[in-house]
This record gives sequence, structure tokens and C-alpha cells, in this order.
Amino acid sequence: MVIASARYELRIPAASSLKDKRQVIRGLIERLRNRYNLSVAEVADQDQWRKATIGVACVSSTQHHARHLIDIATRHVEGCLEIEIARVAVDFFSDTDE
Repeated sequence: MVIASARYELRIPAASSLKDKRQVIRGLIERLRNRYNLSVAEVADQDQWRKATIGVACVSSTQHHARHLIDIATRHVEGCLEIEIARVAVDFFSDTDE
């Protein structure tokens, strides 16, 4: 079993209020959950207008598949016009030696 996690530190330059920010982030989270069956949550910066941090996680039987899912999520986030990625951190946890 392999668990992959990614932490995306994001900027939302056009947000002029928390409402604007939440609308953008909520849409992103829903799309990642629904399209790719990933676990996604806003994990930090909830009270900052132009900044957000989301966490994405998946469980797979192989590291290759887990990496593929995180790569897909990263490409999706990169494709969002309202968002700039400031930093991405990816980790893998395995209960076997692959």
C-alpha cells in the first residue's frame, strides 16, 4: 500500500475578499475530488484573501499509480487560470519496499 500526499501553497491574485477566494478554492477542491477521486482539503491560510494551502491525498497499490494521480492533480491545479502555485511538496509513504 502506498499513500501519496501533496501540499499546494497557492496564490489567488484576483481575490478581493474571503468570499472570492473561497469560491475559487471550493471549485478547485470539488473538481479534484469528483474527477480524480482524491481526498482534498484546505489545510491552512483559511483567513487570508489571496493565499490558500490545500492538501491532496490518495491511496494506491503501487507507487507508480500514486505518483500518476498526484501528477494529474498538479497539472489540473496548474491549469486553473485564477490560481498561481507558489510551492508544491509531495510525499510518499509505503508499507512495503518498492
